[in-house]
Amino acid sequence: MERLQKVIANAGVASRRKAETLIATGHVTLNGEVVKEMGIKVDSTSDHIEVDGVPLTRERKVYYVLYKPRQVISAVTDDKKRRVVTEYLDDIVERVYPIGRLDYDTSGLLLLTNDGDFANMMMHPKYKVDKTYIAKVGGLPTTDMLRQLRKGIVLEKRKTAPAKVKVISTDRRKNTAILSVTIHEGMNHQVKNMLAAVGLPVTKLKRETYGFLTLDGLVSGEYRALKPIEVAEFKKIAEQNEKPTHKNKPKRRY
Repeated sequence: MERLQKVIANAGVASRRKAETLIATGHVTLNGEVVKEMGIKVDSTSDHIEVDGVPLTRERKVYYVLYKPRQVISAVTDDKKRRVVTEYLDDIVERVYPIGRLDYDTSGLLLLTNDGDFANMMMHPKYKVDKTYIAKVGGLPTTDMLRQLRKGIVLEKRKTAPAKVKVISTDRRKNTAILSVTIHEGMNHQVKNMLAAVGLPVTKLKRETYGFLTLDGLVSGEYRALKPIEVAEFKKIAEQNEKPTHKNKPKRRY
């Protein structure tokens, strides 16, 4: 028995979070009845599940990396009729969705899959999968600005984890700089908001790496399938990062 939202995600319909929204808004039926209860467990081999009237079918799990262009939405559909990332993978038969998102005006490395467990592992901050961005900013970074970023920034009443920040280049004449920023969280517009908070507004942003994965061999708009060894390595990294460190272990009471 598995939770309904997990079964929907594993069928490649949507991410687990999106699946929860589909359930809550009445888009899902279980054995002919609309289900809005979160956390209900089902048997995917015997229960009949439909999303918007379409029966679920189990697909083979697939994993892709896309070099997302700018001016493209990190979604499966868009009500404003803007181009979405899945249009670049229109020759695959499986229903995939993006793992997390890159902003409309942000380019770079984006993972797509129909494996809900893998997507959750890549997105959840507890697994600490690093993502590195190259940001062009207005202004010149000071030692204090870099120190603040490396300590963490309070955004929406919550402090971010420390970022790894490097100055790649500066242009004093144009008053601009290029920075490398590595984070493992995924708050909305996190890199842009962190840099803006210290006085460095982002004018251009690109995700260069996701864990060990790079864009090598791809140009904007191209994609490739992840190799089985790459998928296994991501799972290994996430599992290792999930393990509690010695300093996080609860103190023994006597």
